[in-house]
Amino acid sequence: MSTASNGRLVILTGPSCVGKSPLARALWKFHPELAARLRPLVLYNSRDPRPGERDGVDYHFRTRKQIEAFRGDARHALLDVRGDLQALDLEEVQAVLRSGDAFFEGNPFVGKTLLTHPQLRNVAKMSAFLSPLSKEEIQFLKDRQRNVDLKELVTDVMRRKLLRRTRKQKGEPSLKDLENIEKRAGSAFGELREAWQFDVVLANHDGEDSDNWEAFYYPLGDARASLQAFVAMLHGEVPASAEKWDEQVMPGGGDAEK
Repeated sequence: MSTASNGRLVILTGPSCVGKSPLARALWKFHPELAARLRPLVLYNSRDPRPGERDGVDYHFRTRKQIEAFRGDARHALLDVRGDLQALDLEEVQAVLRSGDAFFEGNPFVGKTLLTHPQLRNVAKMSAFLSPLSKEEIQFLKDRQRNVDLKELVTDVMRRKLLRRTRKQKGEPSLKDLENIEKRAGSAFGELREAWQFDVVLANHDGEDSDNWEAFYYPLGDARASLQAFVAMLHGEVPASAEKWDEQVMPGGGDAEK
């Protein structure tokens, strides 16, 4: 497969509910000239659509059996993402890149695959990882004097965000919703251990559950800061708020399990 391309691969990643989707929506709303240059990559996904999601736009929603049929096909990269089976169509990625910039917004393990896949090694890339905690906060919490279990804390932070998002979308969560929330919250710590592999980390406390994204016309707080930082990156600048993590920021960085 040819890796010649005219565009770059723009990656926005981070744990579930950290704020990726509202950031992408804010980019389209407030910076349409930049957003129009980005063609979203649409992956296959075995999970059911969430409220408002559309087949062929957010994901190609298929059964696990249908996606399993891609296994062994060099055209597709399959990943188990928080219990959902996803597939990346590498030929589609190349087709998008031949006409301009490709945009991926989603899970860090898919983001890592886009960064490292041999068929994409010669593609220009720009990547940002949204984190629910800053490097300074993590270093503070890692101090043994704090007596904090960082994995449990990260899980609890994301559990609360996911619960609030579910209640905003659907009302009181069902048992299936709660099981899904636990799976996603439990995966967040391992995903943060992958953050060092991306160009920058943007600390963002305004997750997808936060009113700061859409309740006041223009994003406020960390939502606004994250949007401005991502816009600066698209302009080729290094935002002042961007953090660069190494493998030692998170305990066990670089060895995360999917």
